[in-house]
Amino acid sequence: MRILERILDLLFPPKCPFCGRVLEHQGICGECRSALPWTGEGEDLWDLGGEVRCAAPLWYEGAAREGILRLKFHAASAAAQPMGELVAQCAARYYAGEFDTVTYVPVSHARLRRRGYDQSRLLAQSACRLWGTRPQTLLVKTRDNPPQSGLHEAAARRANVLGVYEVPEGARVAGRRILIVDDVCTTGSTLKECARVLQDAGAQAVMAVAVARTPEEKTRKDGCNRQRLSV
Repeated sequence: MRILERILDLLFPPKCPFCGRVLEHQGICGECRSALPWTGEGEDLWDLGGEVRCAAPLWYEGAAREGILRLKFHAASAAAQPMGELVAQCAARYYAGEFDTVTYVPVSHARLRRRGYDQSRLLAQSACRLWGTRPQTLLVKTRDNPPQSGLHEAAARRANVLGVYEVPEGARVAGRRILIVDDVCTTGSTLKECARVLQDAGAQAVMAVAVARTPEEKTRKDGCNRQRLSV
């Protein structure tokens, strides 16, 4: 396995997910670790309403935004591993002992065919490797609705995701404490809808974690009043 890994590293060397710099080992380069727009103490956990919280280690701007866009739209699937490790660290900080199951916000079948992978599932898989478990598919997307990124009003975002997720037949949700993994949280509409579906299916508790969160100034413009949690 080590020989195969070395061959793959020669053919496809690991790169920093945010600046694209070639690295000796999978991870984040030192410069990006220093310069990334980290959310500060007390700024990385939000109350989205409906008994749902979202944690995120980064603001969705600058290098963080560019890295996530490469992951989602430019076939940089390998970036999910180090980003997923950031997700795991953030979730462990705020939700340790609070969840027993990990799932993710799924893309539609049409988008999965076009992209070739589901970035949130890759992020969840990366996080779960550190915990010695695997993410569960507890949500499916029933239709290929317009991307949330193209909608700027909070009300439009809420309407766009209403009813587009459901729990697949046979999925075990009742009684579980579920962590949902996503790439970006803007107004929280998608995560809140996913949480609602899981809660309606009997989940005991639902919480969320994302790689990045849109800066508060942006959410204010979108008409989203989010109250930060004291931590």
